[in-house]
Amino acid sequence: MKFAIMVNEGVYQHQSTDSAYQFAKAAIEKGHEVPRIFFYHDGVYNASSLTEPPQDDRNIVSRWQKLAKEHNIDMVVCIAAALRRGIKESNLAEGFRISGLGQLVEAGIQADRLVVFGD
Repeated sequence: MKFAIMVNEGVYQHQSTDSAYQFAKAAIEKGHEVPRIFFYHDGVYNASSLTEPPQDDRNIVSRWQKLAKEHNIDMVVCIAAALRRGIKESNLAEGFRISGLGQLVEAGIQADRLVVFGD
C-alpha cells in the first residue's frame, strides 16, 4: 500500500508529529511505501534548521531527515504556511523542500491513503 502523510502540528508542541514519524517508520518496516510527507500549518516547523533540542531530548527534525534519506521520501513544506511562520530556503533543514498545495493534492491522488496528523 502507498501512504501519503500530512503533518499539521509543530515539532515539540503536540503528539501528532511523533505519531506521524512512528506511523511512517512502521509502514515502511511493514513493506508499504511512503513517497511523500507534506508539512502544513504549524507542521512546517518540522523543517526548520534553527531547531536545537536539548541533548537529552529527541531531535525530531533530524529523525525526519534520516528517514527521508534512507527511504527516498519527498519531504514537502507548504510555501504559504512556511512564509507565514518565517521558514524560508535560508533556514530550511536539509532534505526538505518548499512547494505549494499542488504537491499535497498530487500525493493524495497517487497514494492509496492520505493520513493526516494534527488538526
